[in-house]
Amino acid sequence: MKYRLPIFFGMFCITANPVFADRGAFDIERWDNVIEGIRIKANEQKIKQSVIDDTLKSASVIPRIIKSDKNQSEFTLTLDEYLDRTVSAERVKIGRQKAREYPTLLSRVENKYGIPRNVILAFWGMESNYGAIKSRYQLTNAFLTLIYDGRREEFFTKQLIALMKIADKNKLPVNSIHGSWAGAMGHFQFIPTTLTQYGTDGNNDGRIDIINSVGDAMMSAGNYLNKLGWNKNEPIIKPVILPADFDRTVLNGDVKKSFTEWANMGVTNIDGTPLKNSEFVVGLIADTKEIAKRDLYQPQRDDESQLLDTDVAPAPVIKAYLTYPNFYRIKRWNNSSWYAIAIGELSRKLK
Repeated sequence: MKYRLPIFFGMFCITANPVFADRGAFDIERWDNVIEGIRIKANEQKIKQSVIDDTLKSASVIPRIIKSDKNQSEFTLTLDEYLDRTVSAERVKIGRQKAREYPTLLSRVENKYGIPRNVILAFWGMESNYGAIKSRYQLTNAFLTLIYDGRREEFFTKQLIALMKIADKNKLPVNSIHGSWAGAMGHFQFIPTTLTQYGTDGNNDGRIDIINSVGDAMMSAGNYLNKLGWNKNEPIIKPVILPADFDRTVLNGDVKKSFTEWANMGVTNIDGTPLKNSEFVVGLIADTKEIAKRDLYQPQRDDESQLLDTDVAPAPVIKAYLTYPNFYRIKRWNNSSWYAIAIGELSRKLK
């Protein structure tokens, strides 16, 4: 017999049809179908009945999560502003402290998976500020909310089923697992399907808990980067400068050339010296929006194309980064070029 579960809207039980976020009236029939669908799928996957019951017995919708999903703000920081925030002196300082706190664990990750300690520390700092950022949402309800909303129903259904399997296998209370509104959890912000594939028991206690165990979290991150093909013998990025009239269409990292080819186009080291030859084929990235903004505010010229007395001379060069194969492996972790540049800069400072 099908029965209706209690539904909580924020902190209040839903007994009628209140307005729900941007969907209009709350659709109780759809909610019942979501709950029943998860129950069926979980039983098909042979998840323990107690885990299924715990997941669904106090199922709640969280309007704030739907608002977050629908209103993800457009990125407005310049690359320099982003790096100022993510590769701050304080984050570097704490990273060095963590290196002294976990020397044995970091060595284990490097020896087993070939991921240098400064790289692991950089990911840890970027993802959770070395564990200081605590996740706020109960993930069972976060996923149920997003499944109900329907925009990415299949994806979030997979995440919830994976989360239930993780709780079942590792004897974790499923409703105690917290994460971001989109489902990332732990020190390195894995989503459940990633954890299922790459999670590692780093402290040998017979279970994988990337939220409460730094050992499990670090070893899982090392395993993931190893499977992505990380090469400890190659860099991530190299800062360079370009002439002001450089072809802006190749500055997105997609066009890859040899060092010689880039040098022939005018790319130089940050101090203006010529690039040394290298066997790597690399991409090139710069903040093209910031360049365009700078171009927009170039001073007006007089009839003789001379700068007026009140004009400021334009910057003679463009700051950019050569991007090595490891850079593109980072983008398989997080598909953001600026994130990958930040990992490169932070890992360099933590070396």
